[in-house]
Amino acid sequence: MRTAIVNKASLAYIDSGQGLPLLLVHGFPLDHTMWGGQIEALSRQFRVIAPDLRGFGRSDVTEGKVTMRQMADDLAALLDALQITSRVVLCGLSMGGYIAFEFIRAHAGRLCGLILCDTRASADTPEAAAARLQMADRVLREGPAPLVESMIPRLFSPATVERHPHVVETIRWVIMRNDRRGIAAAARGMAERADSTELLPQINCPTLLVVGQDDALSPPEQMNQMARAIRDSQYVEIPDAGHLAPLERPAEVNAAISHFLQRIVAAGAL
Repeated sequence: MRTAIVNKASLAYIDSGQGLPLLLVHGFPLDHTMWGGQIEALSRQFRVIAPDLRGFGRSDVTEGKVTMRQMADDLAALLDALQITSRVVLCGLSMGGYIAFEFIRAHAGRLCGLILCDTRASADTPEAAAARLQMADRVLREGPAPLVESMIPRLFSPATVERHPHVVETIRWVIMRNDRRGIAAAARGMAERADSTELLPQINCPTLLVVGQDDALSPPEQMNQMARAIRDSQYVEIPDAGHLAPLERPAEVNAAISHFLQRIVAAGAL
């Protein structure tokens, strides 16, 4: 991986391929490796950039709290560091989607397309926010293990658990190796994120929404409702996939993303 200094922090990232830039933003509490199937396949046609967000993977840790806006600003600064002046497509999963909404608020002019994977526009309820803060404190005390045990059963489709147990174990390992301080800081940032429901009708770039059919955290009916609120949107439901659809069913997700990106290129919207 390469590194770049952005906003006084070192971010590690993958930069592979040429053409339309596709910025892949991972979910919580993962790192860029969740996009392995997309990086390999899509970099044959496009320029794929996949960073480890602040606090995760090989990137620097900021203790305390890291907001979704701070992570969005990091992504804009990374594009500057890579001297990317053309517009890009941002693809965010789960927490990556929350960051995408902040990127739209602050840097919408840099986007020619948006991909929202297994995410939601609504803010946390007070109860959900309190639970995030409690988990952040527990992770600081005990490490990522409690988070692994609570999250893993909710991340995957039953089909993935049955047919691809190695995928489940890979994600377990990814979470366990992340720094407890980075996990806690991001959890605190998510707990106070803004509600983005009213932002959806204001999105003015082509948008693809992808969701696993068995996603219990970002249910298909909620993402379909989001798609209906965005003017220029496409909605794709991936069978036998849960909250980590790009990892569980990479071929199907890659096909949807590739078709979407080709549409943007053909429209000359860069």
